[in-house]
Amino acid sequence: MDKAAKIYVAGHRGLVGSAIVRKLRAEGYSNLVLRTSKELDLRNTAAVAEFFAEERPEYGFLAAAKVGGIVANNSYPADFIYDNLMIQSNVIHQAYLSGVERLLFLGSSCIYPKLAPQPLKEEYLLTGPLEPTNDAYAVAKIAGITMCRAYNRQHGTRFLAAMPTNLYGPGDNFDLEKSHVLPALIRKFHEAKETGAETVTIWGTGSPYREFLHVDDLADACLFLINLPEDRYSSLLTSLSSPALINIGSGEEVSIRELALLVKEVVGYEGELVFDTTKPDGTPRKLCDISKLHGLGWRHRTRLEDGIRSTYNWYLSNEK
Repeated sequence: MDKAAKIYVAGHRGLVGSAIVRKLRAEGYSNLVLRTSKELDLRNTAAVAEFFAEERPEYGFLAAAKVGGIVANNSYPADFIYDNLMIQSNVIHQAYLSGVERLLFLGSSCIYPKLAPQPLKEEYLLTGPLEPTNDAYAVAKIAGITMCRAYNRQHGTRFLAAMPTNLYGPGDNFDLEKSHVLPALIRKFHEAKETGAETVTIWGTGSPYREFLHVDDLADACLFLINLPEDRYSSLLTSLSSPALINIGSGEEVSIRELALLVKEVVGYEGELVFDTTKPDGTPRKLCDISKLHGLGWRHRTRLEDGIRSTYNWYLSNEK
């Protein structure tokens, strides 16, 4: 992308979008088009059409989405599938109509089957049943991938779907009902430390494994992908095994129990852990195969412990 290129970041105030904006600005991209959800409701087809017709961005990052952890996904499946389908459909279609050169659609590794072989390769998409607690969200994201493929094939667009693993970092959601596991643990342990609670309860058995990626590393990967030379970018779109789809992750996994102990240490909580085995574990493992991304020359930089420490410091400064 030229430094003066007009770039639209959908969802610029969320965890992912804000990191992409930080990275773009740090790299000298200043012609950014940004709208809050109050300024532009991406579920509103007419409003999105008017926005693209007026602004005509050259590049786009579709990071806007309704997101949440296992509790939120399991409690509000209709909201998750409706909001995400509407957001994606409107933005992808209008990006095509307005001539966006390259669009990066951000999804989630939950698109893969619950019991898919590990690590999760891009070609495992649609090869088995999804995890029931977040299938509505996953189906919406799978629809977004399919839209990118369909528009590329029929209309010659250059849209790429990137599936990040579990993300965390500054700007995360620390709401205990709606957040993902890592920020929820940070808040739980901090509040237990502050109140002197003797125990902290963790959902499930602690045995599932998860892969985590700092959101600033994700933003770095997003710029890397959208700036690929044309031959490499085209090869991703036309891949026979998994067209227009690429995983983004660290390639490293940790059990929920190990993660809880690491957060406990970073926060400085001295009580005990209690695992509520009546609560669901979710998918047993979700390690992404990132050999395709590594083959292109990108690797993550942030160690998990360092990332948790910096995220906790951000929480202390912004959430208390």
